[in-house]
Amino acid sequence: MTATTEPFGELLRRWRTHRRRTQMDVALAADVSTRHLSCLETGRSAPSPEMVERLCEELEVPLRERNALHLAAGFAPAHAERPFTDLGAAADAVRSVLDGQVPNPAVAVNVHWDLLAANPMMAAFLADVPPDVAEPRLNMLRATLHPRGLAPRIRNLAQWRAHVLRRVRRQLDRTAAPGLADLLAELSAYPAPAGASAADGAPEATAPGHLDDIAVPMRVATDHGDLALLYTTTVFGAARDVTLDEIAVETFYPADPATAKLLRALAGSGD
Repeated sequence: MTATTEPFGELLRRWRTHRRRTQMDVALAADVSTRHLSCLETGRSAPSPEMVERLCEELEVPLRERNALHLAAGFAPAHAERPFTDLGAAADAVRSVLDGQVPNPAVAVNVHWDLLAANPMMAAFLADVPPDVAEPRLNMLRATLHPRGLAPRIRNLAQWRAHVLRRVRRQLDRTAAPGLADLLAELSAYPAPAGASAADGAPEATAPGHLDDIAVPMRVATDHGDLALLYTTTVFGAARDVTLDEIAVETFYPADPATAKLLRALAGSGD
């Protein structure tokens, strides 16, 4: 849970400005007067728990940060935070999705991309990540971009690095999750591969119609041959638990027939 000593009004104003919304815009959308919203932000009025939740919904505040606003307003946290293993049917659903994706590698991660669960195909890819990179908790982005992780195997590292850094920036902008800025700084500090720009490692644009022009694949070398992988991200709708709200299942699909054939062969052999 995010702890804070800041007044509710300051946190509310920060989220409103972070979302680039005016007081009038938020007041109209949340069905409150502009004057009342202004009084909430300046501390001249105190919100009810229902008002806290209504404004958080309108500003798309993540559940973890909503709890901080409830605490700042003098209320108990409104959203529980259970360990992944205690999520019951939701955790079972995550495992079912992961197992159902075989032969495609799939992983469940939290808001920082720390690993929560993986199917056997993804576990095999991560087996070569050295312990000092994987500890104290394996982070998928660190494992991917660290020079002693999977980075030496990624054929299009400059392109993939640029994509990953943009993802972290977007996640930070969307969630303002504590720790993401540190993760971004760490990933950005890893040695940039040849061909990376000074800004973010972006390579030159590809020709229209090329696979890379449709979606950025991860091209990775394995002992059995090269793989070209596209990924999708799945999240839970209407989450009410903080942990569940932050879970994403990322699945890597073959980007070409050769990759599909190799993944099926690896799944069948158990390698």
